[in-house]
Amino acid sequence: MSDALFHETHNKDSFMQLDAMVEAVLMAAKAPLTINDLCDIFRENGISNDEMTEVLEALQETLSGRGVELVEVASGWRLQVPARYNHWVERLFEERQERYSSALFETLALIAYQQPVTRGEIESVRGVAVSTNIIRTLEEREWIKVVGRKETPGRPLLYATTEKFLDDFNLKSLEELPLLEDSILLDEAKQREVEFNETQTRPASA
Repeated sequence: MSDALFHETHNKDSFMQLDAMVEAVLMAAKAPLTINDLCDIFRENGISNDEMTEVLEALQETLSGRGVELVEVASGWRLQVPARYNHWVERLFEERQERYSSALFETLALIAYQQPVTRGEIESVRGVAVSTNIIRTLEEREWIKVVGRKETPGRPLLYATTEKFLDDFNLKSLEELPLLEDSILLDEAKQREVEFNETQTRPASA
């Protein structure tokens, strides 16, 4: 990646210094940061959005193959542990792992691909009732939310996925969802019981 745009107004040393400062800020952040967030943090440096994008792309390239990676998700940029290292990192958090049923992931997959969707429509596709506990767990996890009511008798609630859902599954937008038959959600749903690995999307500072 070329850093020509940045070098029009900054020298190489300042570029490398900003690169390190941005890495430090992202390491400490508890949530993804947008380009605007970062530009505001470094407002004294007079960095434009385009220049910050260059810094992020350069940092992303620098970290390639390392123990942390820089990714862009729906709510911004963040540092995280690459999935290939989860097997070892997850041992640090064994007591914090949560176990979710295949029914929960099947429900989440249907909401993701057919949203907005009612509970009744989910039950119609699955052929079985969707428990209140599943809906509650998905809402507590902040993976789904109520987005309105369907204008049919009874006006049932309509559910859709959230920005946090996109973040936790490393997606920038719903357009990045894989084909339904290739969905990681359905792959997980085929298991009798699934451990959701929180380290998959855990920031490197956690």
